[in-house]
Amino acid sequence: MKTLEKISGWAGKYMAIIALLVAIIALVFPDPVKGVIKTSYVNTLLGIVMFGMGMTLKLSDFKVVFTKPKAVITGILSQFIIMPLLAFLLVKIFNLDPALAVGVILVGSCPGGTSSNVMTYLAKGDVALSVGMTACTTILAPVVTPALVLLLGGATINVSYVSMLMSIVQVVLVPIVLGFVINHFFEKFAQACAKVLPLISVIAICLIIMAVVAANAAKIMTVGWLIVVVVMLHNLCGYALGYGVGKVLGLSRDQMRTLSIEVGMQNSGLATSLATVHFAAMPLAAVPGTVFSVWHNISGAIYANILARTAKEEPAEEK
Repeated sequence: MKTLEKISGWAGKYMAIIALLVAIIALVFPDPVKGVIKTSYVNTLLGIVMFGMGMTLKLSDFKVVFTKPKAVITGILSQFIIMPLLAFLLVKIFNLDPALAVGVILVGSCPGGTSSNVMTYLAKGDVALSVGMTACTTILAPVVTPALVLLLGGATINVSYVSMLMSIVQVVLVPIVLGFVINHFFEKFAQACAKVLPLISVIAICLIIMAVVAANAAKIMTVGWLIVVVVMLHNLCGYALGYGVGKVLGLSRDQMRTLSIEVGMQNSGLATSLATVHFAAMPLAAVPGTVFSVWHNISGAIYANILARTAKEEPAEEK
């Protein structure tokens, strides 16, 4: 068990490098990868990641909603306003192909990603606030995400609100609730599992990346540079605007760092899942979510390091 725990810690620490490597492997050797990892596995794999998230949640994680309501509400509104609007603007500015446009809007409309909690810890931010924000936006996602996608996607989107809502409930909410229930009633078992959860999540995310990249390898080679630029801008502008909103509203410095990371990092796995299920006729729609999965782990690690260094230089403040 100790060996697995060490491997799990290593996998979590080097997630960005691992994700980049598996994406390159799938891009260079698409046929062998496609033969083993199907895009039809994406939903199940995301469900495993969400179940793992649920296994780490406790009722106490939601106390932050009542102890720091201003920061939590700011985080929720920023998540579901800044990133969707940024996605919409980038789609228009770069005049993206309809399939890629759908994918970018899907990424922008999704809740915060679970990686944000780790990055917040590394950035010396408010981890409890980060967990609370991620939990709240994830719970709201079944209602909010489909509405944003349909609102911003326009005529390109030919999917019913209810079908998308049910997909998010099945792939995100149900696994999280199951994990939460197990953690609540079988805490010792959940704590034992928590030691290897990072490894399981990394494996699942990497398999999702490989499945989508391999399935779209030829097209990625032609539009890859464009979508990488769009994803990078989306993510980096999210960091900047998240921090800016926190500053304008007078949040503490650790809360500003937390908000910045929470806004900039998306649950891109959910975007990929929704794309593969509801936009199967537009396979490229799954690519932005996949590229975001790789990129935000790289940018998040670098950004968290920068924020941590600046935090050391900041004078002590009242929180």
